[in-house]
Amino acid sequence: LMLRQDVFVIEQDCIYPDIDTKDDDALHVFCRDQSGAILAYARLVPPGLKFAEPAVGRVVVARHARATGLGVLLMEHVLEDAQKLYPGMGNRISAQAHLKRFYSQFGYEQVSDEYDEDGIPHIEMLLSSTS
Repeated sequence: LMLRQDVFVIEQDCIYPDIDTKDDDALHVFCRDQSGAILAYARLVPPGLKFAEPAVGRVVVARHARATGLGVLLMEHVLEDAQKLYPGMGNRISAQAHLKRFYSQFGYEQVSDEYDEDGIPHIEMLLSSTS
């Protein structure tokens, strides 16, 4: 939660309710450094809580760990978990618009016009089922 707050609220200067009821039912995926500090995090929300499909969200990498490939490894891992837990369901995300290219490398396609979410441009993206 501290990493999410540090990036989404403080770094991005965006006051919004980061902690929500979806955290209770989500699978939390993260990577720690040798000292135990969390370097990267994402949550996998079950189908029906945010979208009809499962949803990856709150994807974040600590500032000092960016551009190391950790974000790619995190996404690969959480998408493997999604496929195991929800086979054949695909995955939908609400992505910050400037990250479209990042999520596209995993097979996500933009399925909405750009919209404002908490003062930041977002797009909905869908990863179709591979089963």
